[in-house]
Amino acid sequence: MKAVIQRVSSASVTVDGVVAGRIGQGIMVLVGVEKGDREAPADWLAEKIVGLRIFEDDDGKMNRSLTDIDGAVLAVSQFTLAGNCDKGRRPSFDTAAPPDEGKRLYQYFVEALKGQGVAVATGIFQADMQVALVNDGPVTFILERR
Repeated sequence: MKAVIQRVSSASVTVDGVVAGRIGQGIMVLVGVEKGDREAPADWLAEKIVGLRIFEDDDGKMNRSLTDIDGAVLAVSQFTLAGNCDKGRRPSFDTAAPPDEGKRLYQYFVEALKGQGVAVATGIFQADMQVALVNDGPVTFILERR
């Protein structure tokens, strides 16, 4: 699984003109599921994301986690994270999980986040989504676990 996480002051995802998910301060997560991914990487990512100390303390140092600031997560499925752009000009998505497996693991990941005790909003799997966010910092990290 791959995840791009961004520290945000706000984020939302809209589908067909309707807001599907919205958060204030917290973390925006774009998550990609690849063939062969299992539950263990999803559990690891959820725990890592919630515990990662990327929010500033009173001294301006990244020393607080999502739970320390009572923040939320907006989790959006992003199969293009499995895209390979090494050859040619068109990305290959050969490593992306099939839709049924991708959806199952994405939903598992969302439940794993909720199990960490944080508020979680989501997009809609396989929908054409418009994502809006205010990246705070900017602070962006890429996490990957096989």
